[in-house]
Formats: sequence, structure tokens, C-alpha cells
Amino acid sequence: MKRVNAWTTYNKKQLTELEKVCSGYMDFLDNGKTERECVKVIESLAKEHGYVDLKDVIKDKKKLKSGDKVYAICMNKTVAMFNLGKKKLENGLNILGAHIDSPRMDVKQNPLYENGDFAYFDTHYYGGIKKYQWVTLPLAIHGVVVKKDGSTLDISIGEDKRDPVFCVTDLLIHLAGEQLEKKANKVIEGEKLDILVGSIPLKDKDKDAVKENILVLLKDKYDIEEEDFMSAELEVVPAGRAREAGLDKSMIMSYGQDDRVCAYTSLLAMLEVDNVEKTTCCLLTDKEEIGSVGATGMQSKFFENTVAEIMNAMGTYSDISLRRCLASSCMLSSDVNAAYDPLFAEAFEKNNASYFGRGMVFSKFTGSRGKSGSNDANAEYIAKIRNMMDDNSICYQTAELGKVDVGGGGTIAYILSLYGMEVIDCGVAVLNMHAPWEVTSKADVYETLKGYKVFLREA
Repeated sequence: MKRVNAWTTYNKKQLTELEKVCSGYMDFLDNGKTERECVKVIESLAKEHGYVDLKDVIKDKKKLKSGDKVYAICMNKTVAMFNLGKKKLENGLNILGAHIDSPRMDVKQNPLYENGDFAYFDTHYYGGIKKYQWVTLPLAIHGVVVKKDGSTLDISIGEDKRDPVFCVTDLLIHLAGEQLEKKANKVIEGEKLDILVGSIPLKDKDKDAVKENILVLLKDKYDIEEEDFMSAELEVVPAGRAREAGLDKSMIMSYGQDDRVCAYTSLLAMLEVDNVEKTTCCLLTDKEEIGSVGATGMQSKFFENTVAEIMNAMGTYSDISLRRCLASSCMLSSDVNAAYDPLFAEAFEKNNASYFGRGMVFSKFTGSRGKSGSNDANAEYIAKIRNMMDDNSICYQTAELGKVDVGGGGTIAYILSLYGMEVIDCGVAVLNMHAPWEVTSKADVYETLKGYKVFLREA
């Protein structure tokens, strides 16, 4: 089945719109390098568009009605937005779900040590990464430090041109003969992913003088004591801004596009689609890269509890009404797909791969090998989606994640499908997925936004 390249369909007005969308997306990537930073940006945009905090609705015992817009935040890492439609909630929701966490390195709770007159932060990698890709890159530290009195310090070091950056060191090629004989997953091991943070010793200190100097700097500049690392969440990410890629500037290169490309387009669609018949929801979650676990992951009760609170504020809550609402819902589980890379063609089956420029990607199933861990969407639901996309001239394609038995992956789709709702995976094709710098097509970002807006209006 031949799929059209979206670039060949655009007129001048559409190209202008595309560039505007992608400019906003790159700003989002720059300002949201962690899930906490993403939630801050999302909440600010939601408020600008008339959304109110569900906590305030509950506290003030306000009644919700059709046309109201509310959002809820879980532990500053997950957010759900709702635009209440004209139909009863028992008729279900149209849900766009994506995740805002990305592979990275996390600073450990007892991280600072000295070795060989260098000071390091000890780290533990988060999510699936090729560890060797993270060495010798300029890195930044983002996150929060929460002190014993409850005060919170926001940390961002390495993004401003006046900031220092950090790195994981690697062995020089002249001494790397033995290292180069190792398998790729052993070339750099997890405990070697420690970041270099200093080399100047504190005067008049005989033991761990470099470490002591770093502690002085942390205290003087950030009011951080060594014990404060125990209650800190510090994430090590690539330093630098999102950039246009290619001589034709047709692509975007940035950290964190899995899955912030789907999160941003879902958010923008939610903000732009108004006066809905059926209640719409944008659900942006944490912890997908490690199995959607914990209080802020999709496996928690946050989403279900939030829908229950909304129904209660509308005066329509009962357990059976909540169950009917969730079972009657439709969802696009929005996550990225592996773009076909001709330099690694052996990993793909060309007829069932996603391609740059051919629009948003639908995956009937994900999982690995024998569809293990997969949500497998119903043919009836896919036909409905096809009809919506074709009627609105959305460029789209279908794909699997690589060849059978080569690998695979999963999303939050299977978790939402447990409620009995219709769910299909869809999103944007990405090159270099899970690498420090990932690449997407501007056309795919634009088409995905258009497709999400159609889904919210018509599903």
C-alpha cells in the first residue's frame, strides 16, 4: 500500500502553519527536559486556555457542567486535562494519552565522591539506553532538591551559555584495544556512567579535597548540603537546545522526543479543539519508560480517581456510571514508532515500517515476538479511525516496531484497554529512538497534530 509523502501535499499556508507548530514544539522540548518541567509548561498553557485545577473545584464544592475545562496533576509529574462535552460522561471520553518521561541518567541519593583528584556524581540510568551513546557528551543537570523544611530548590545547570556542563568520560582510542573487543552492551557499564563534576581541591584539606570544594560550591551557590541529596530528584540529560536538522530544515533534532513529540501534539490538539460533543481528555503520564509503575505511572489509579471526582462534581457519580464511562471511551495511545533507517535496513520489514514524511503512524499491535505484552486493536475500531483520517485528508501510515523476532516495545495502551475501551497505538516516527539526540520529521509532527484534532472532534 503506497502512502503519500506529506511534503508533496502542502500549499504555502500549510507550510507556514507547519513551521509555527514545530517552532512551538521545539520551545516545549527546550523548556521541558524533565517530566516536572513538562508539567509546569502544560499547567501554564492549560490555565491560559481556561482550564481550572480540579483541586480548587473540589475544595470550593463547585459543580461542573458541560463546557467546563479542568485539569488534575499527580505529584508534579503526571497531568490529565478534561474538556467536558455535551453528552453524558457515561457515553465515554475521547482520550489522547502520551508520556512525558524520557530515557536519562538519575543522580543517586548518595552521589558525590572523589577518585584520582576528580569529583563525580554517581548515577543510575533510567529506561532503555545504549550506554555507550552517553559518554563524552555535554550534559546538564535538571531537577529538584527538597530540603527538610519542605522548601524546594529548582535546579537547571548546563543549559545557559554561562553554565558549566558535565560529561561521562571514556577511554582514549590509544588504550582501548581490550575495550573494543567487548560487546556493545559491555563497552560502557552502568556503574561507569558517573558524571565528572570537578577537579579543584579545597585548600588546607588533606582528604577528599576536591569533593570538599564541590560541597562548598553547592552550599554557596545553591544552598545544598550533602545530606540534601537524599531528598533530591536530579536528572542528567543532554545539554543543548532543539535544532532544525538537514540542509532543507525538514527535521528536528533534540533530546526527549520519545515521547514529548506525542505529548506536545496531544496537548496542542486538546487546547485547540473546543465546543465538543463528547468529553475529551489529554492524559500525559510519567514512568512509561520503566513499565508505567508507581503513583505517577499509568498503572496507578490516578486517572480513574480523577474521572470519578469529575463525575462526582457533575452530580452523576456511581461506580457503575464510572465503569460505563471508561468502557465506552476511545483512546489513541500516543507513542513514537521506529522510523525506517536504510542504513540499518536489516532490522525492518519494509512493507510494515514507518517512514519519515508519510504522516502519523498507527500500530495495530506493539509488544515483542509473539505480540507479548501487546494491546491488539480491533479491526472495527481501525476502520473507524481510517474513515476519520481519510475524510479529513490526514496523511497517515501503519507500522510495526521492527521485524518479527528482532525486538519490540510497548506503550500505555494495554493498561487503558483493561477498562474495555477501544485503544490503538499511534504517534510519530523517530530516528535514533532512545539515543541522547533523536530526530523527527516536521511533516509528521504537523500531520499528527491534525490527526489528533480530528480524533477529539469525531471519535
